[in-house]
Amino acid sequence: MKLFNTMTRTKEEFIPLEEGKVKMYVCGPTVYNLIHIGNARPMIVFDTVRRYFQYKGYDVNFVSNFTDVDDKIIKRAIEEGVSADEISKRYIEECRKDMDGMNILPATKNPLATEEICGMVEMIQQLIDKGYAYEKNGTVYFRTRQFKEYGKLSHKNLDDLRSGNRTLLVSGEDEKEDPLDFVLWKPKKEGEPAWESPWSDGRPGWHIECSVMSKKYLGEQIDIHAGGEDLVFPHHENEIAQSEAANGKTFAKYWMHNAFLNIDNHKMSKSLGNFRTVREISEQYDLQVLRFFMLSAHYRSPLNFSADLMEASKNGLERIVNAAENLKYLGENAKTSAMSEEEKAALARTDEYVKAFEKAMDDDFNTADAIASVFDLVKYCNTTAGEESSAEFAGALLAVLEKLCDVLGLIVVKEAQMLDGDIEALIEERQAARKAKDFARADAIRDELAAKGIILEDTREGVKWKRA
Repeated sequence: MKLFNTMTRTKEEFIPLEEGKVKMYVCGPTVYNLIHIGNARPMIVFDTVRRYFQYKGYDVNFVSNFTDVDDKIIKRAIEEGVSADEISKRYIEECRKDMDGMNILPATKNPLATEEICGMVEMIQQLIDKGYAYEKNGTVYFRTRQFKEYGKLSHKNLDDLRSGNRTLLVSGEDEKEDPLDFVLWKPKKEGEPAWESPWSDGRPGWHIECSVMSKKYLGEQIDIHAGGEDLVFPHHENEIAQSEAANGKTFAKYWMHNAFLNIDNHKMSKSLGNFRTVREISEQYDLQVLRFFMLSAHYRSPLNFSADLMEASKNGLERIVNAAENLKYLGENAKTSAMSEEEKAALARTDEYVKAFEKAMDDDFNTADAIASVFDLVKYCNTTAGEESSAEFAGALLAVLEKLCDVLGLIVVKEAQMLDGDIEALIEERQAARKAKDFARADAIRDELAAKGIILEDTREGVKWKRA
């Protein structure tokens, strides 16, 4: 299996630090609003990478944070007249709903920055003790030039940055020893959340958060660090400087970054009015369609979002789902149960499609080619299975198709939805149980409906329900 390493700018053979295990960290969203489709791309891409590692038999420790303290969160809180904590909790919950809709596997751990402040203070002190950081009037800065390999990920030259790049210059630059130095800790401002530290009551800089959370949950060295290409510089570059200066070890063996997502060939921005949230997309399409769309191009290729391409993705996904539903129907209505010798030989021929799929995924997770091999398998299933097929054969073909689609996170056979009448009957039974003070039965019915994706809401007008 080969993957493209941003650090070396080459495809490299994947060799884990520990045999059979993968330690993977993906930078998560800053939770101040509903996630947009630009956030969705790395979520879907690196969830698929994780799924393929698991398919290959690896034990994957997958950590992805929520940045729950940030200027944008504080600004939103002030606008609404609520606490920053209330904003972050609200949008973490909303983010999880969208992730569930996109069929993103739960992370091994989703650390919150606000719960890891002690570790951040500890690492900052360590950097000060080693001469990599210094304090001025309650602010702690990282001495960028002290870390001799700074720029190795982004391939940027420090002197070029000094003369031409102003993005590193922040308020208080006069206090810095060098304009390239960046903030590790900043003192609080009026109305902002703050934590105690040896330097000031304040909060951590963004970059130190991921260095600390990665170390705590994955160790000082990890296999893969990933995120959008906009994070290469300065975020990931700064993470490397902090982590390697503090720990004295190579931070991550492989760095993976997905390319940008454009909308109708324009960069997504609120000023252009083309800002699209995942929630808005879910009102027009099943989010499985969005997932299929995101995987229809290689993750390192820029991707253009448009109505035409989403319709094409919808149609493409329907072809796969229809084939799966047909195989399920054939299996349930077959006249014979056991496979014939001819069917066994036909099933064996699906190996070539599985191998083509694996070849694509082994080549830097080429999901576009992997999907092409799934379509080839669909065509084979449609022409090979029919009304005379045995239940075992139809079921075996469906299992192959589901196995490959599961790697892509595509659900091709959905559980049968409860009929409205059945839902209403259970609700009536629950109401009768409550009237009889049989609350155990009433709760059991609520749980049964919840397990089938039915959400109940008790209102003054009676019980209302909706599908999740």
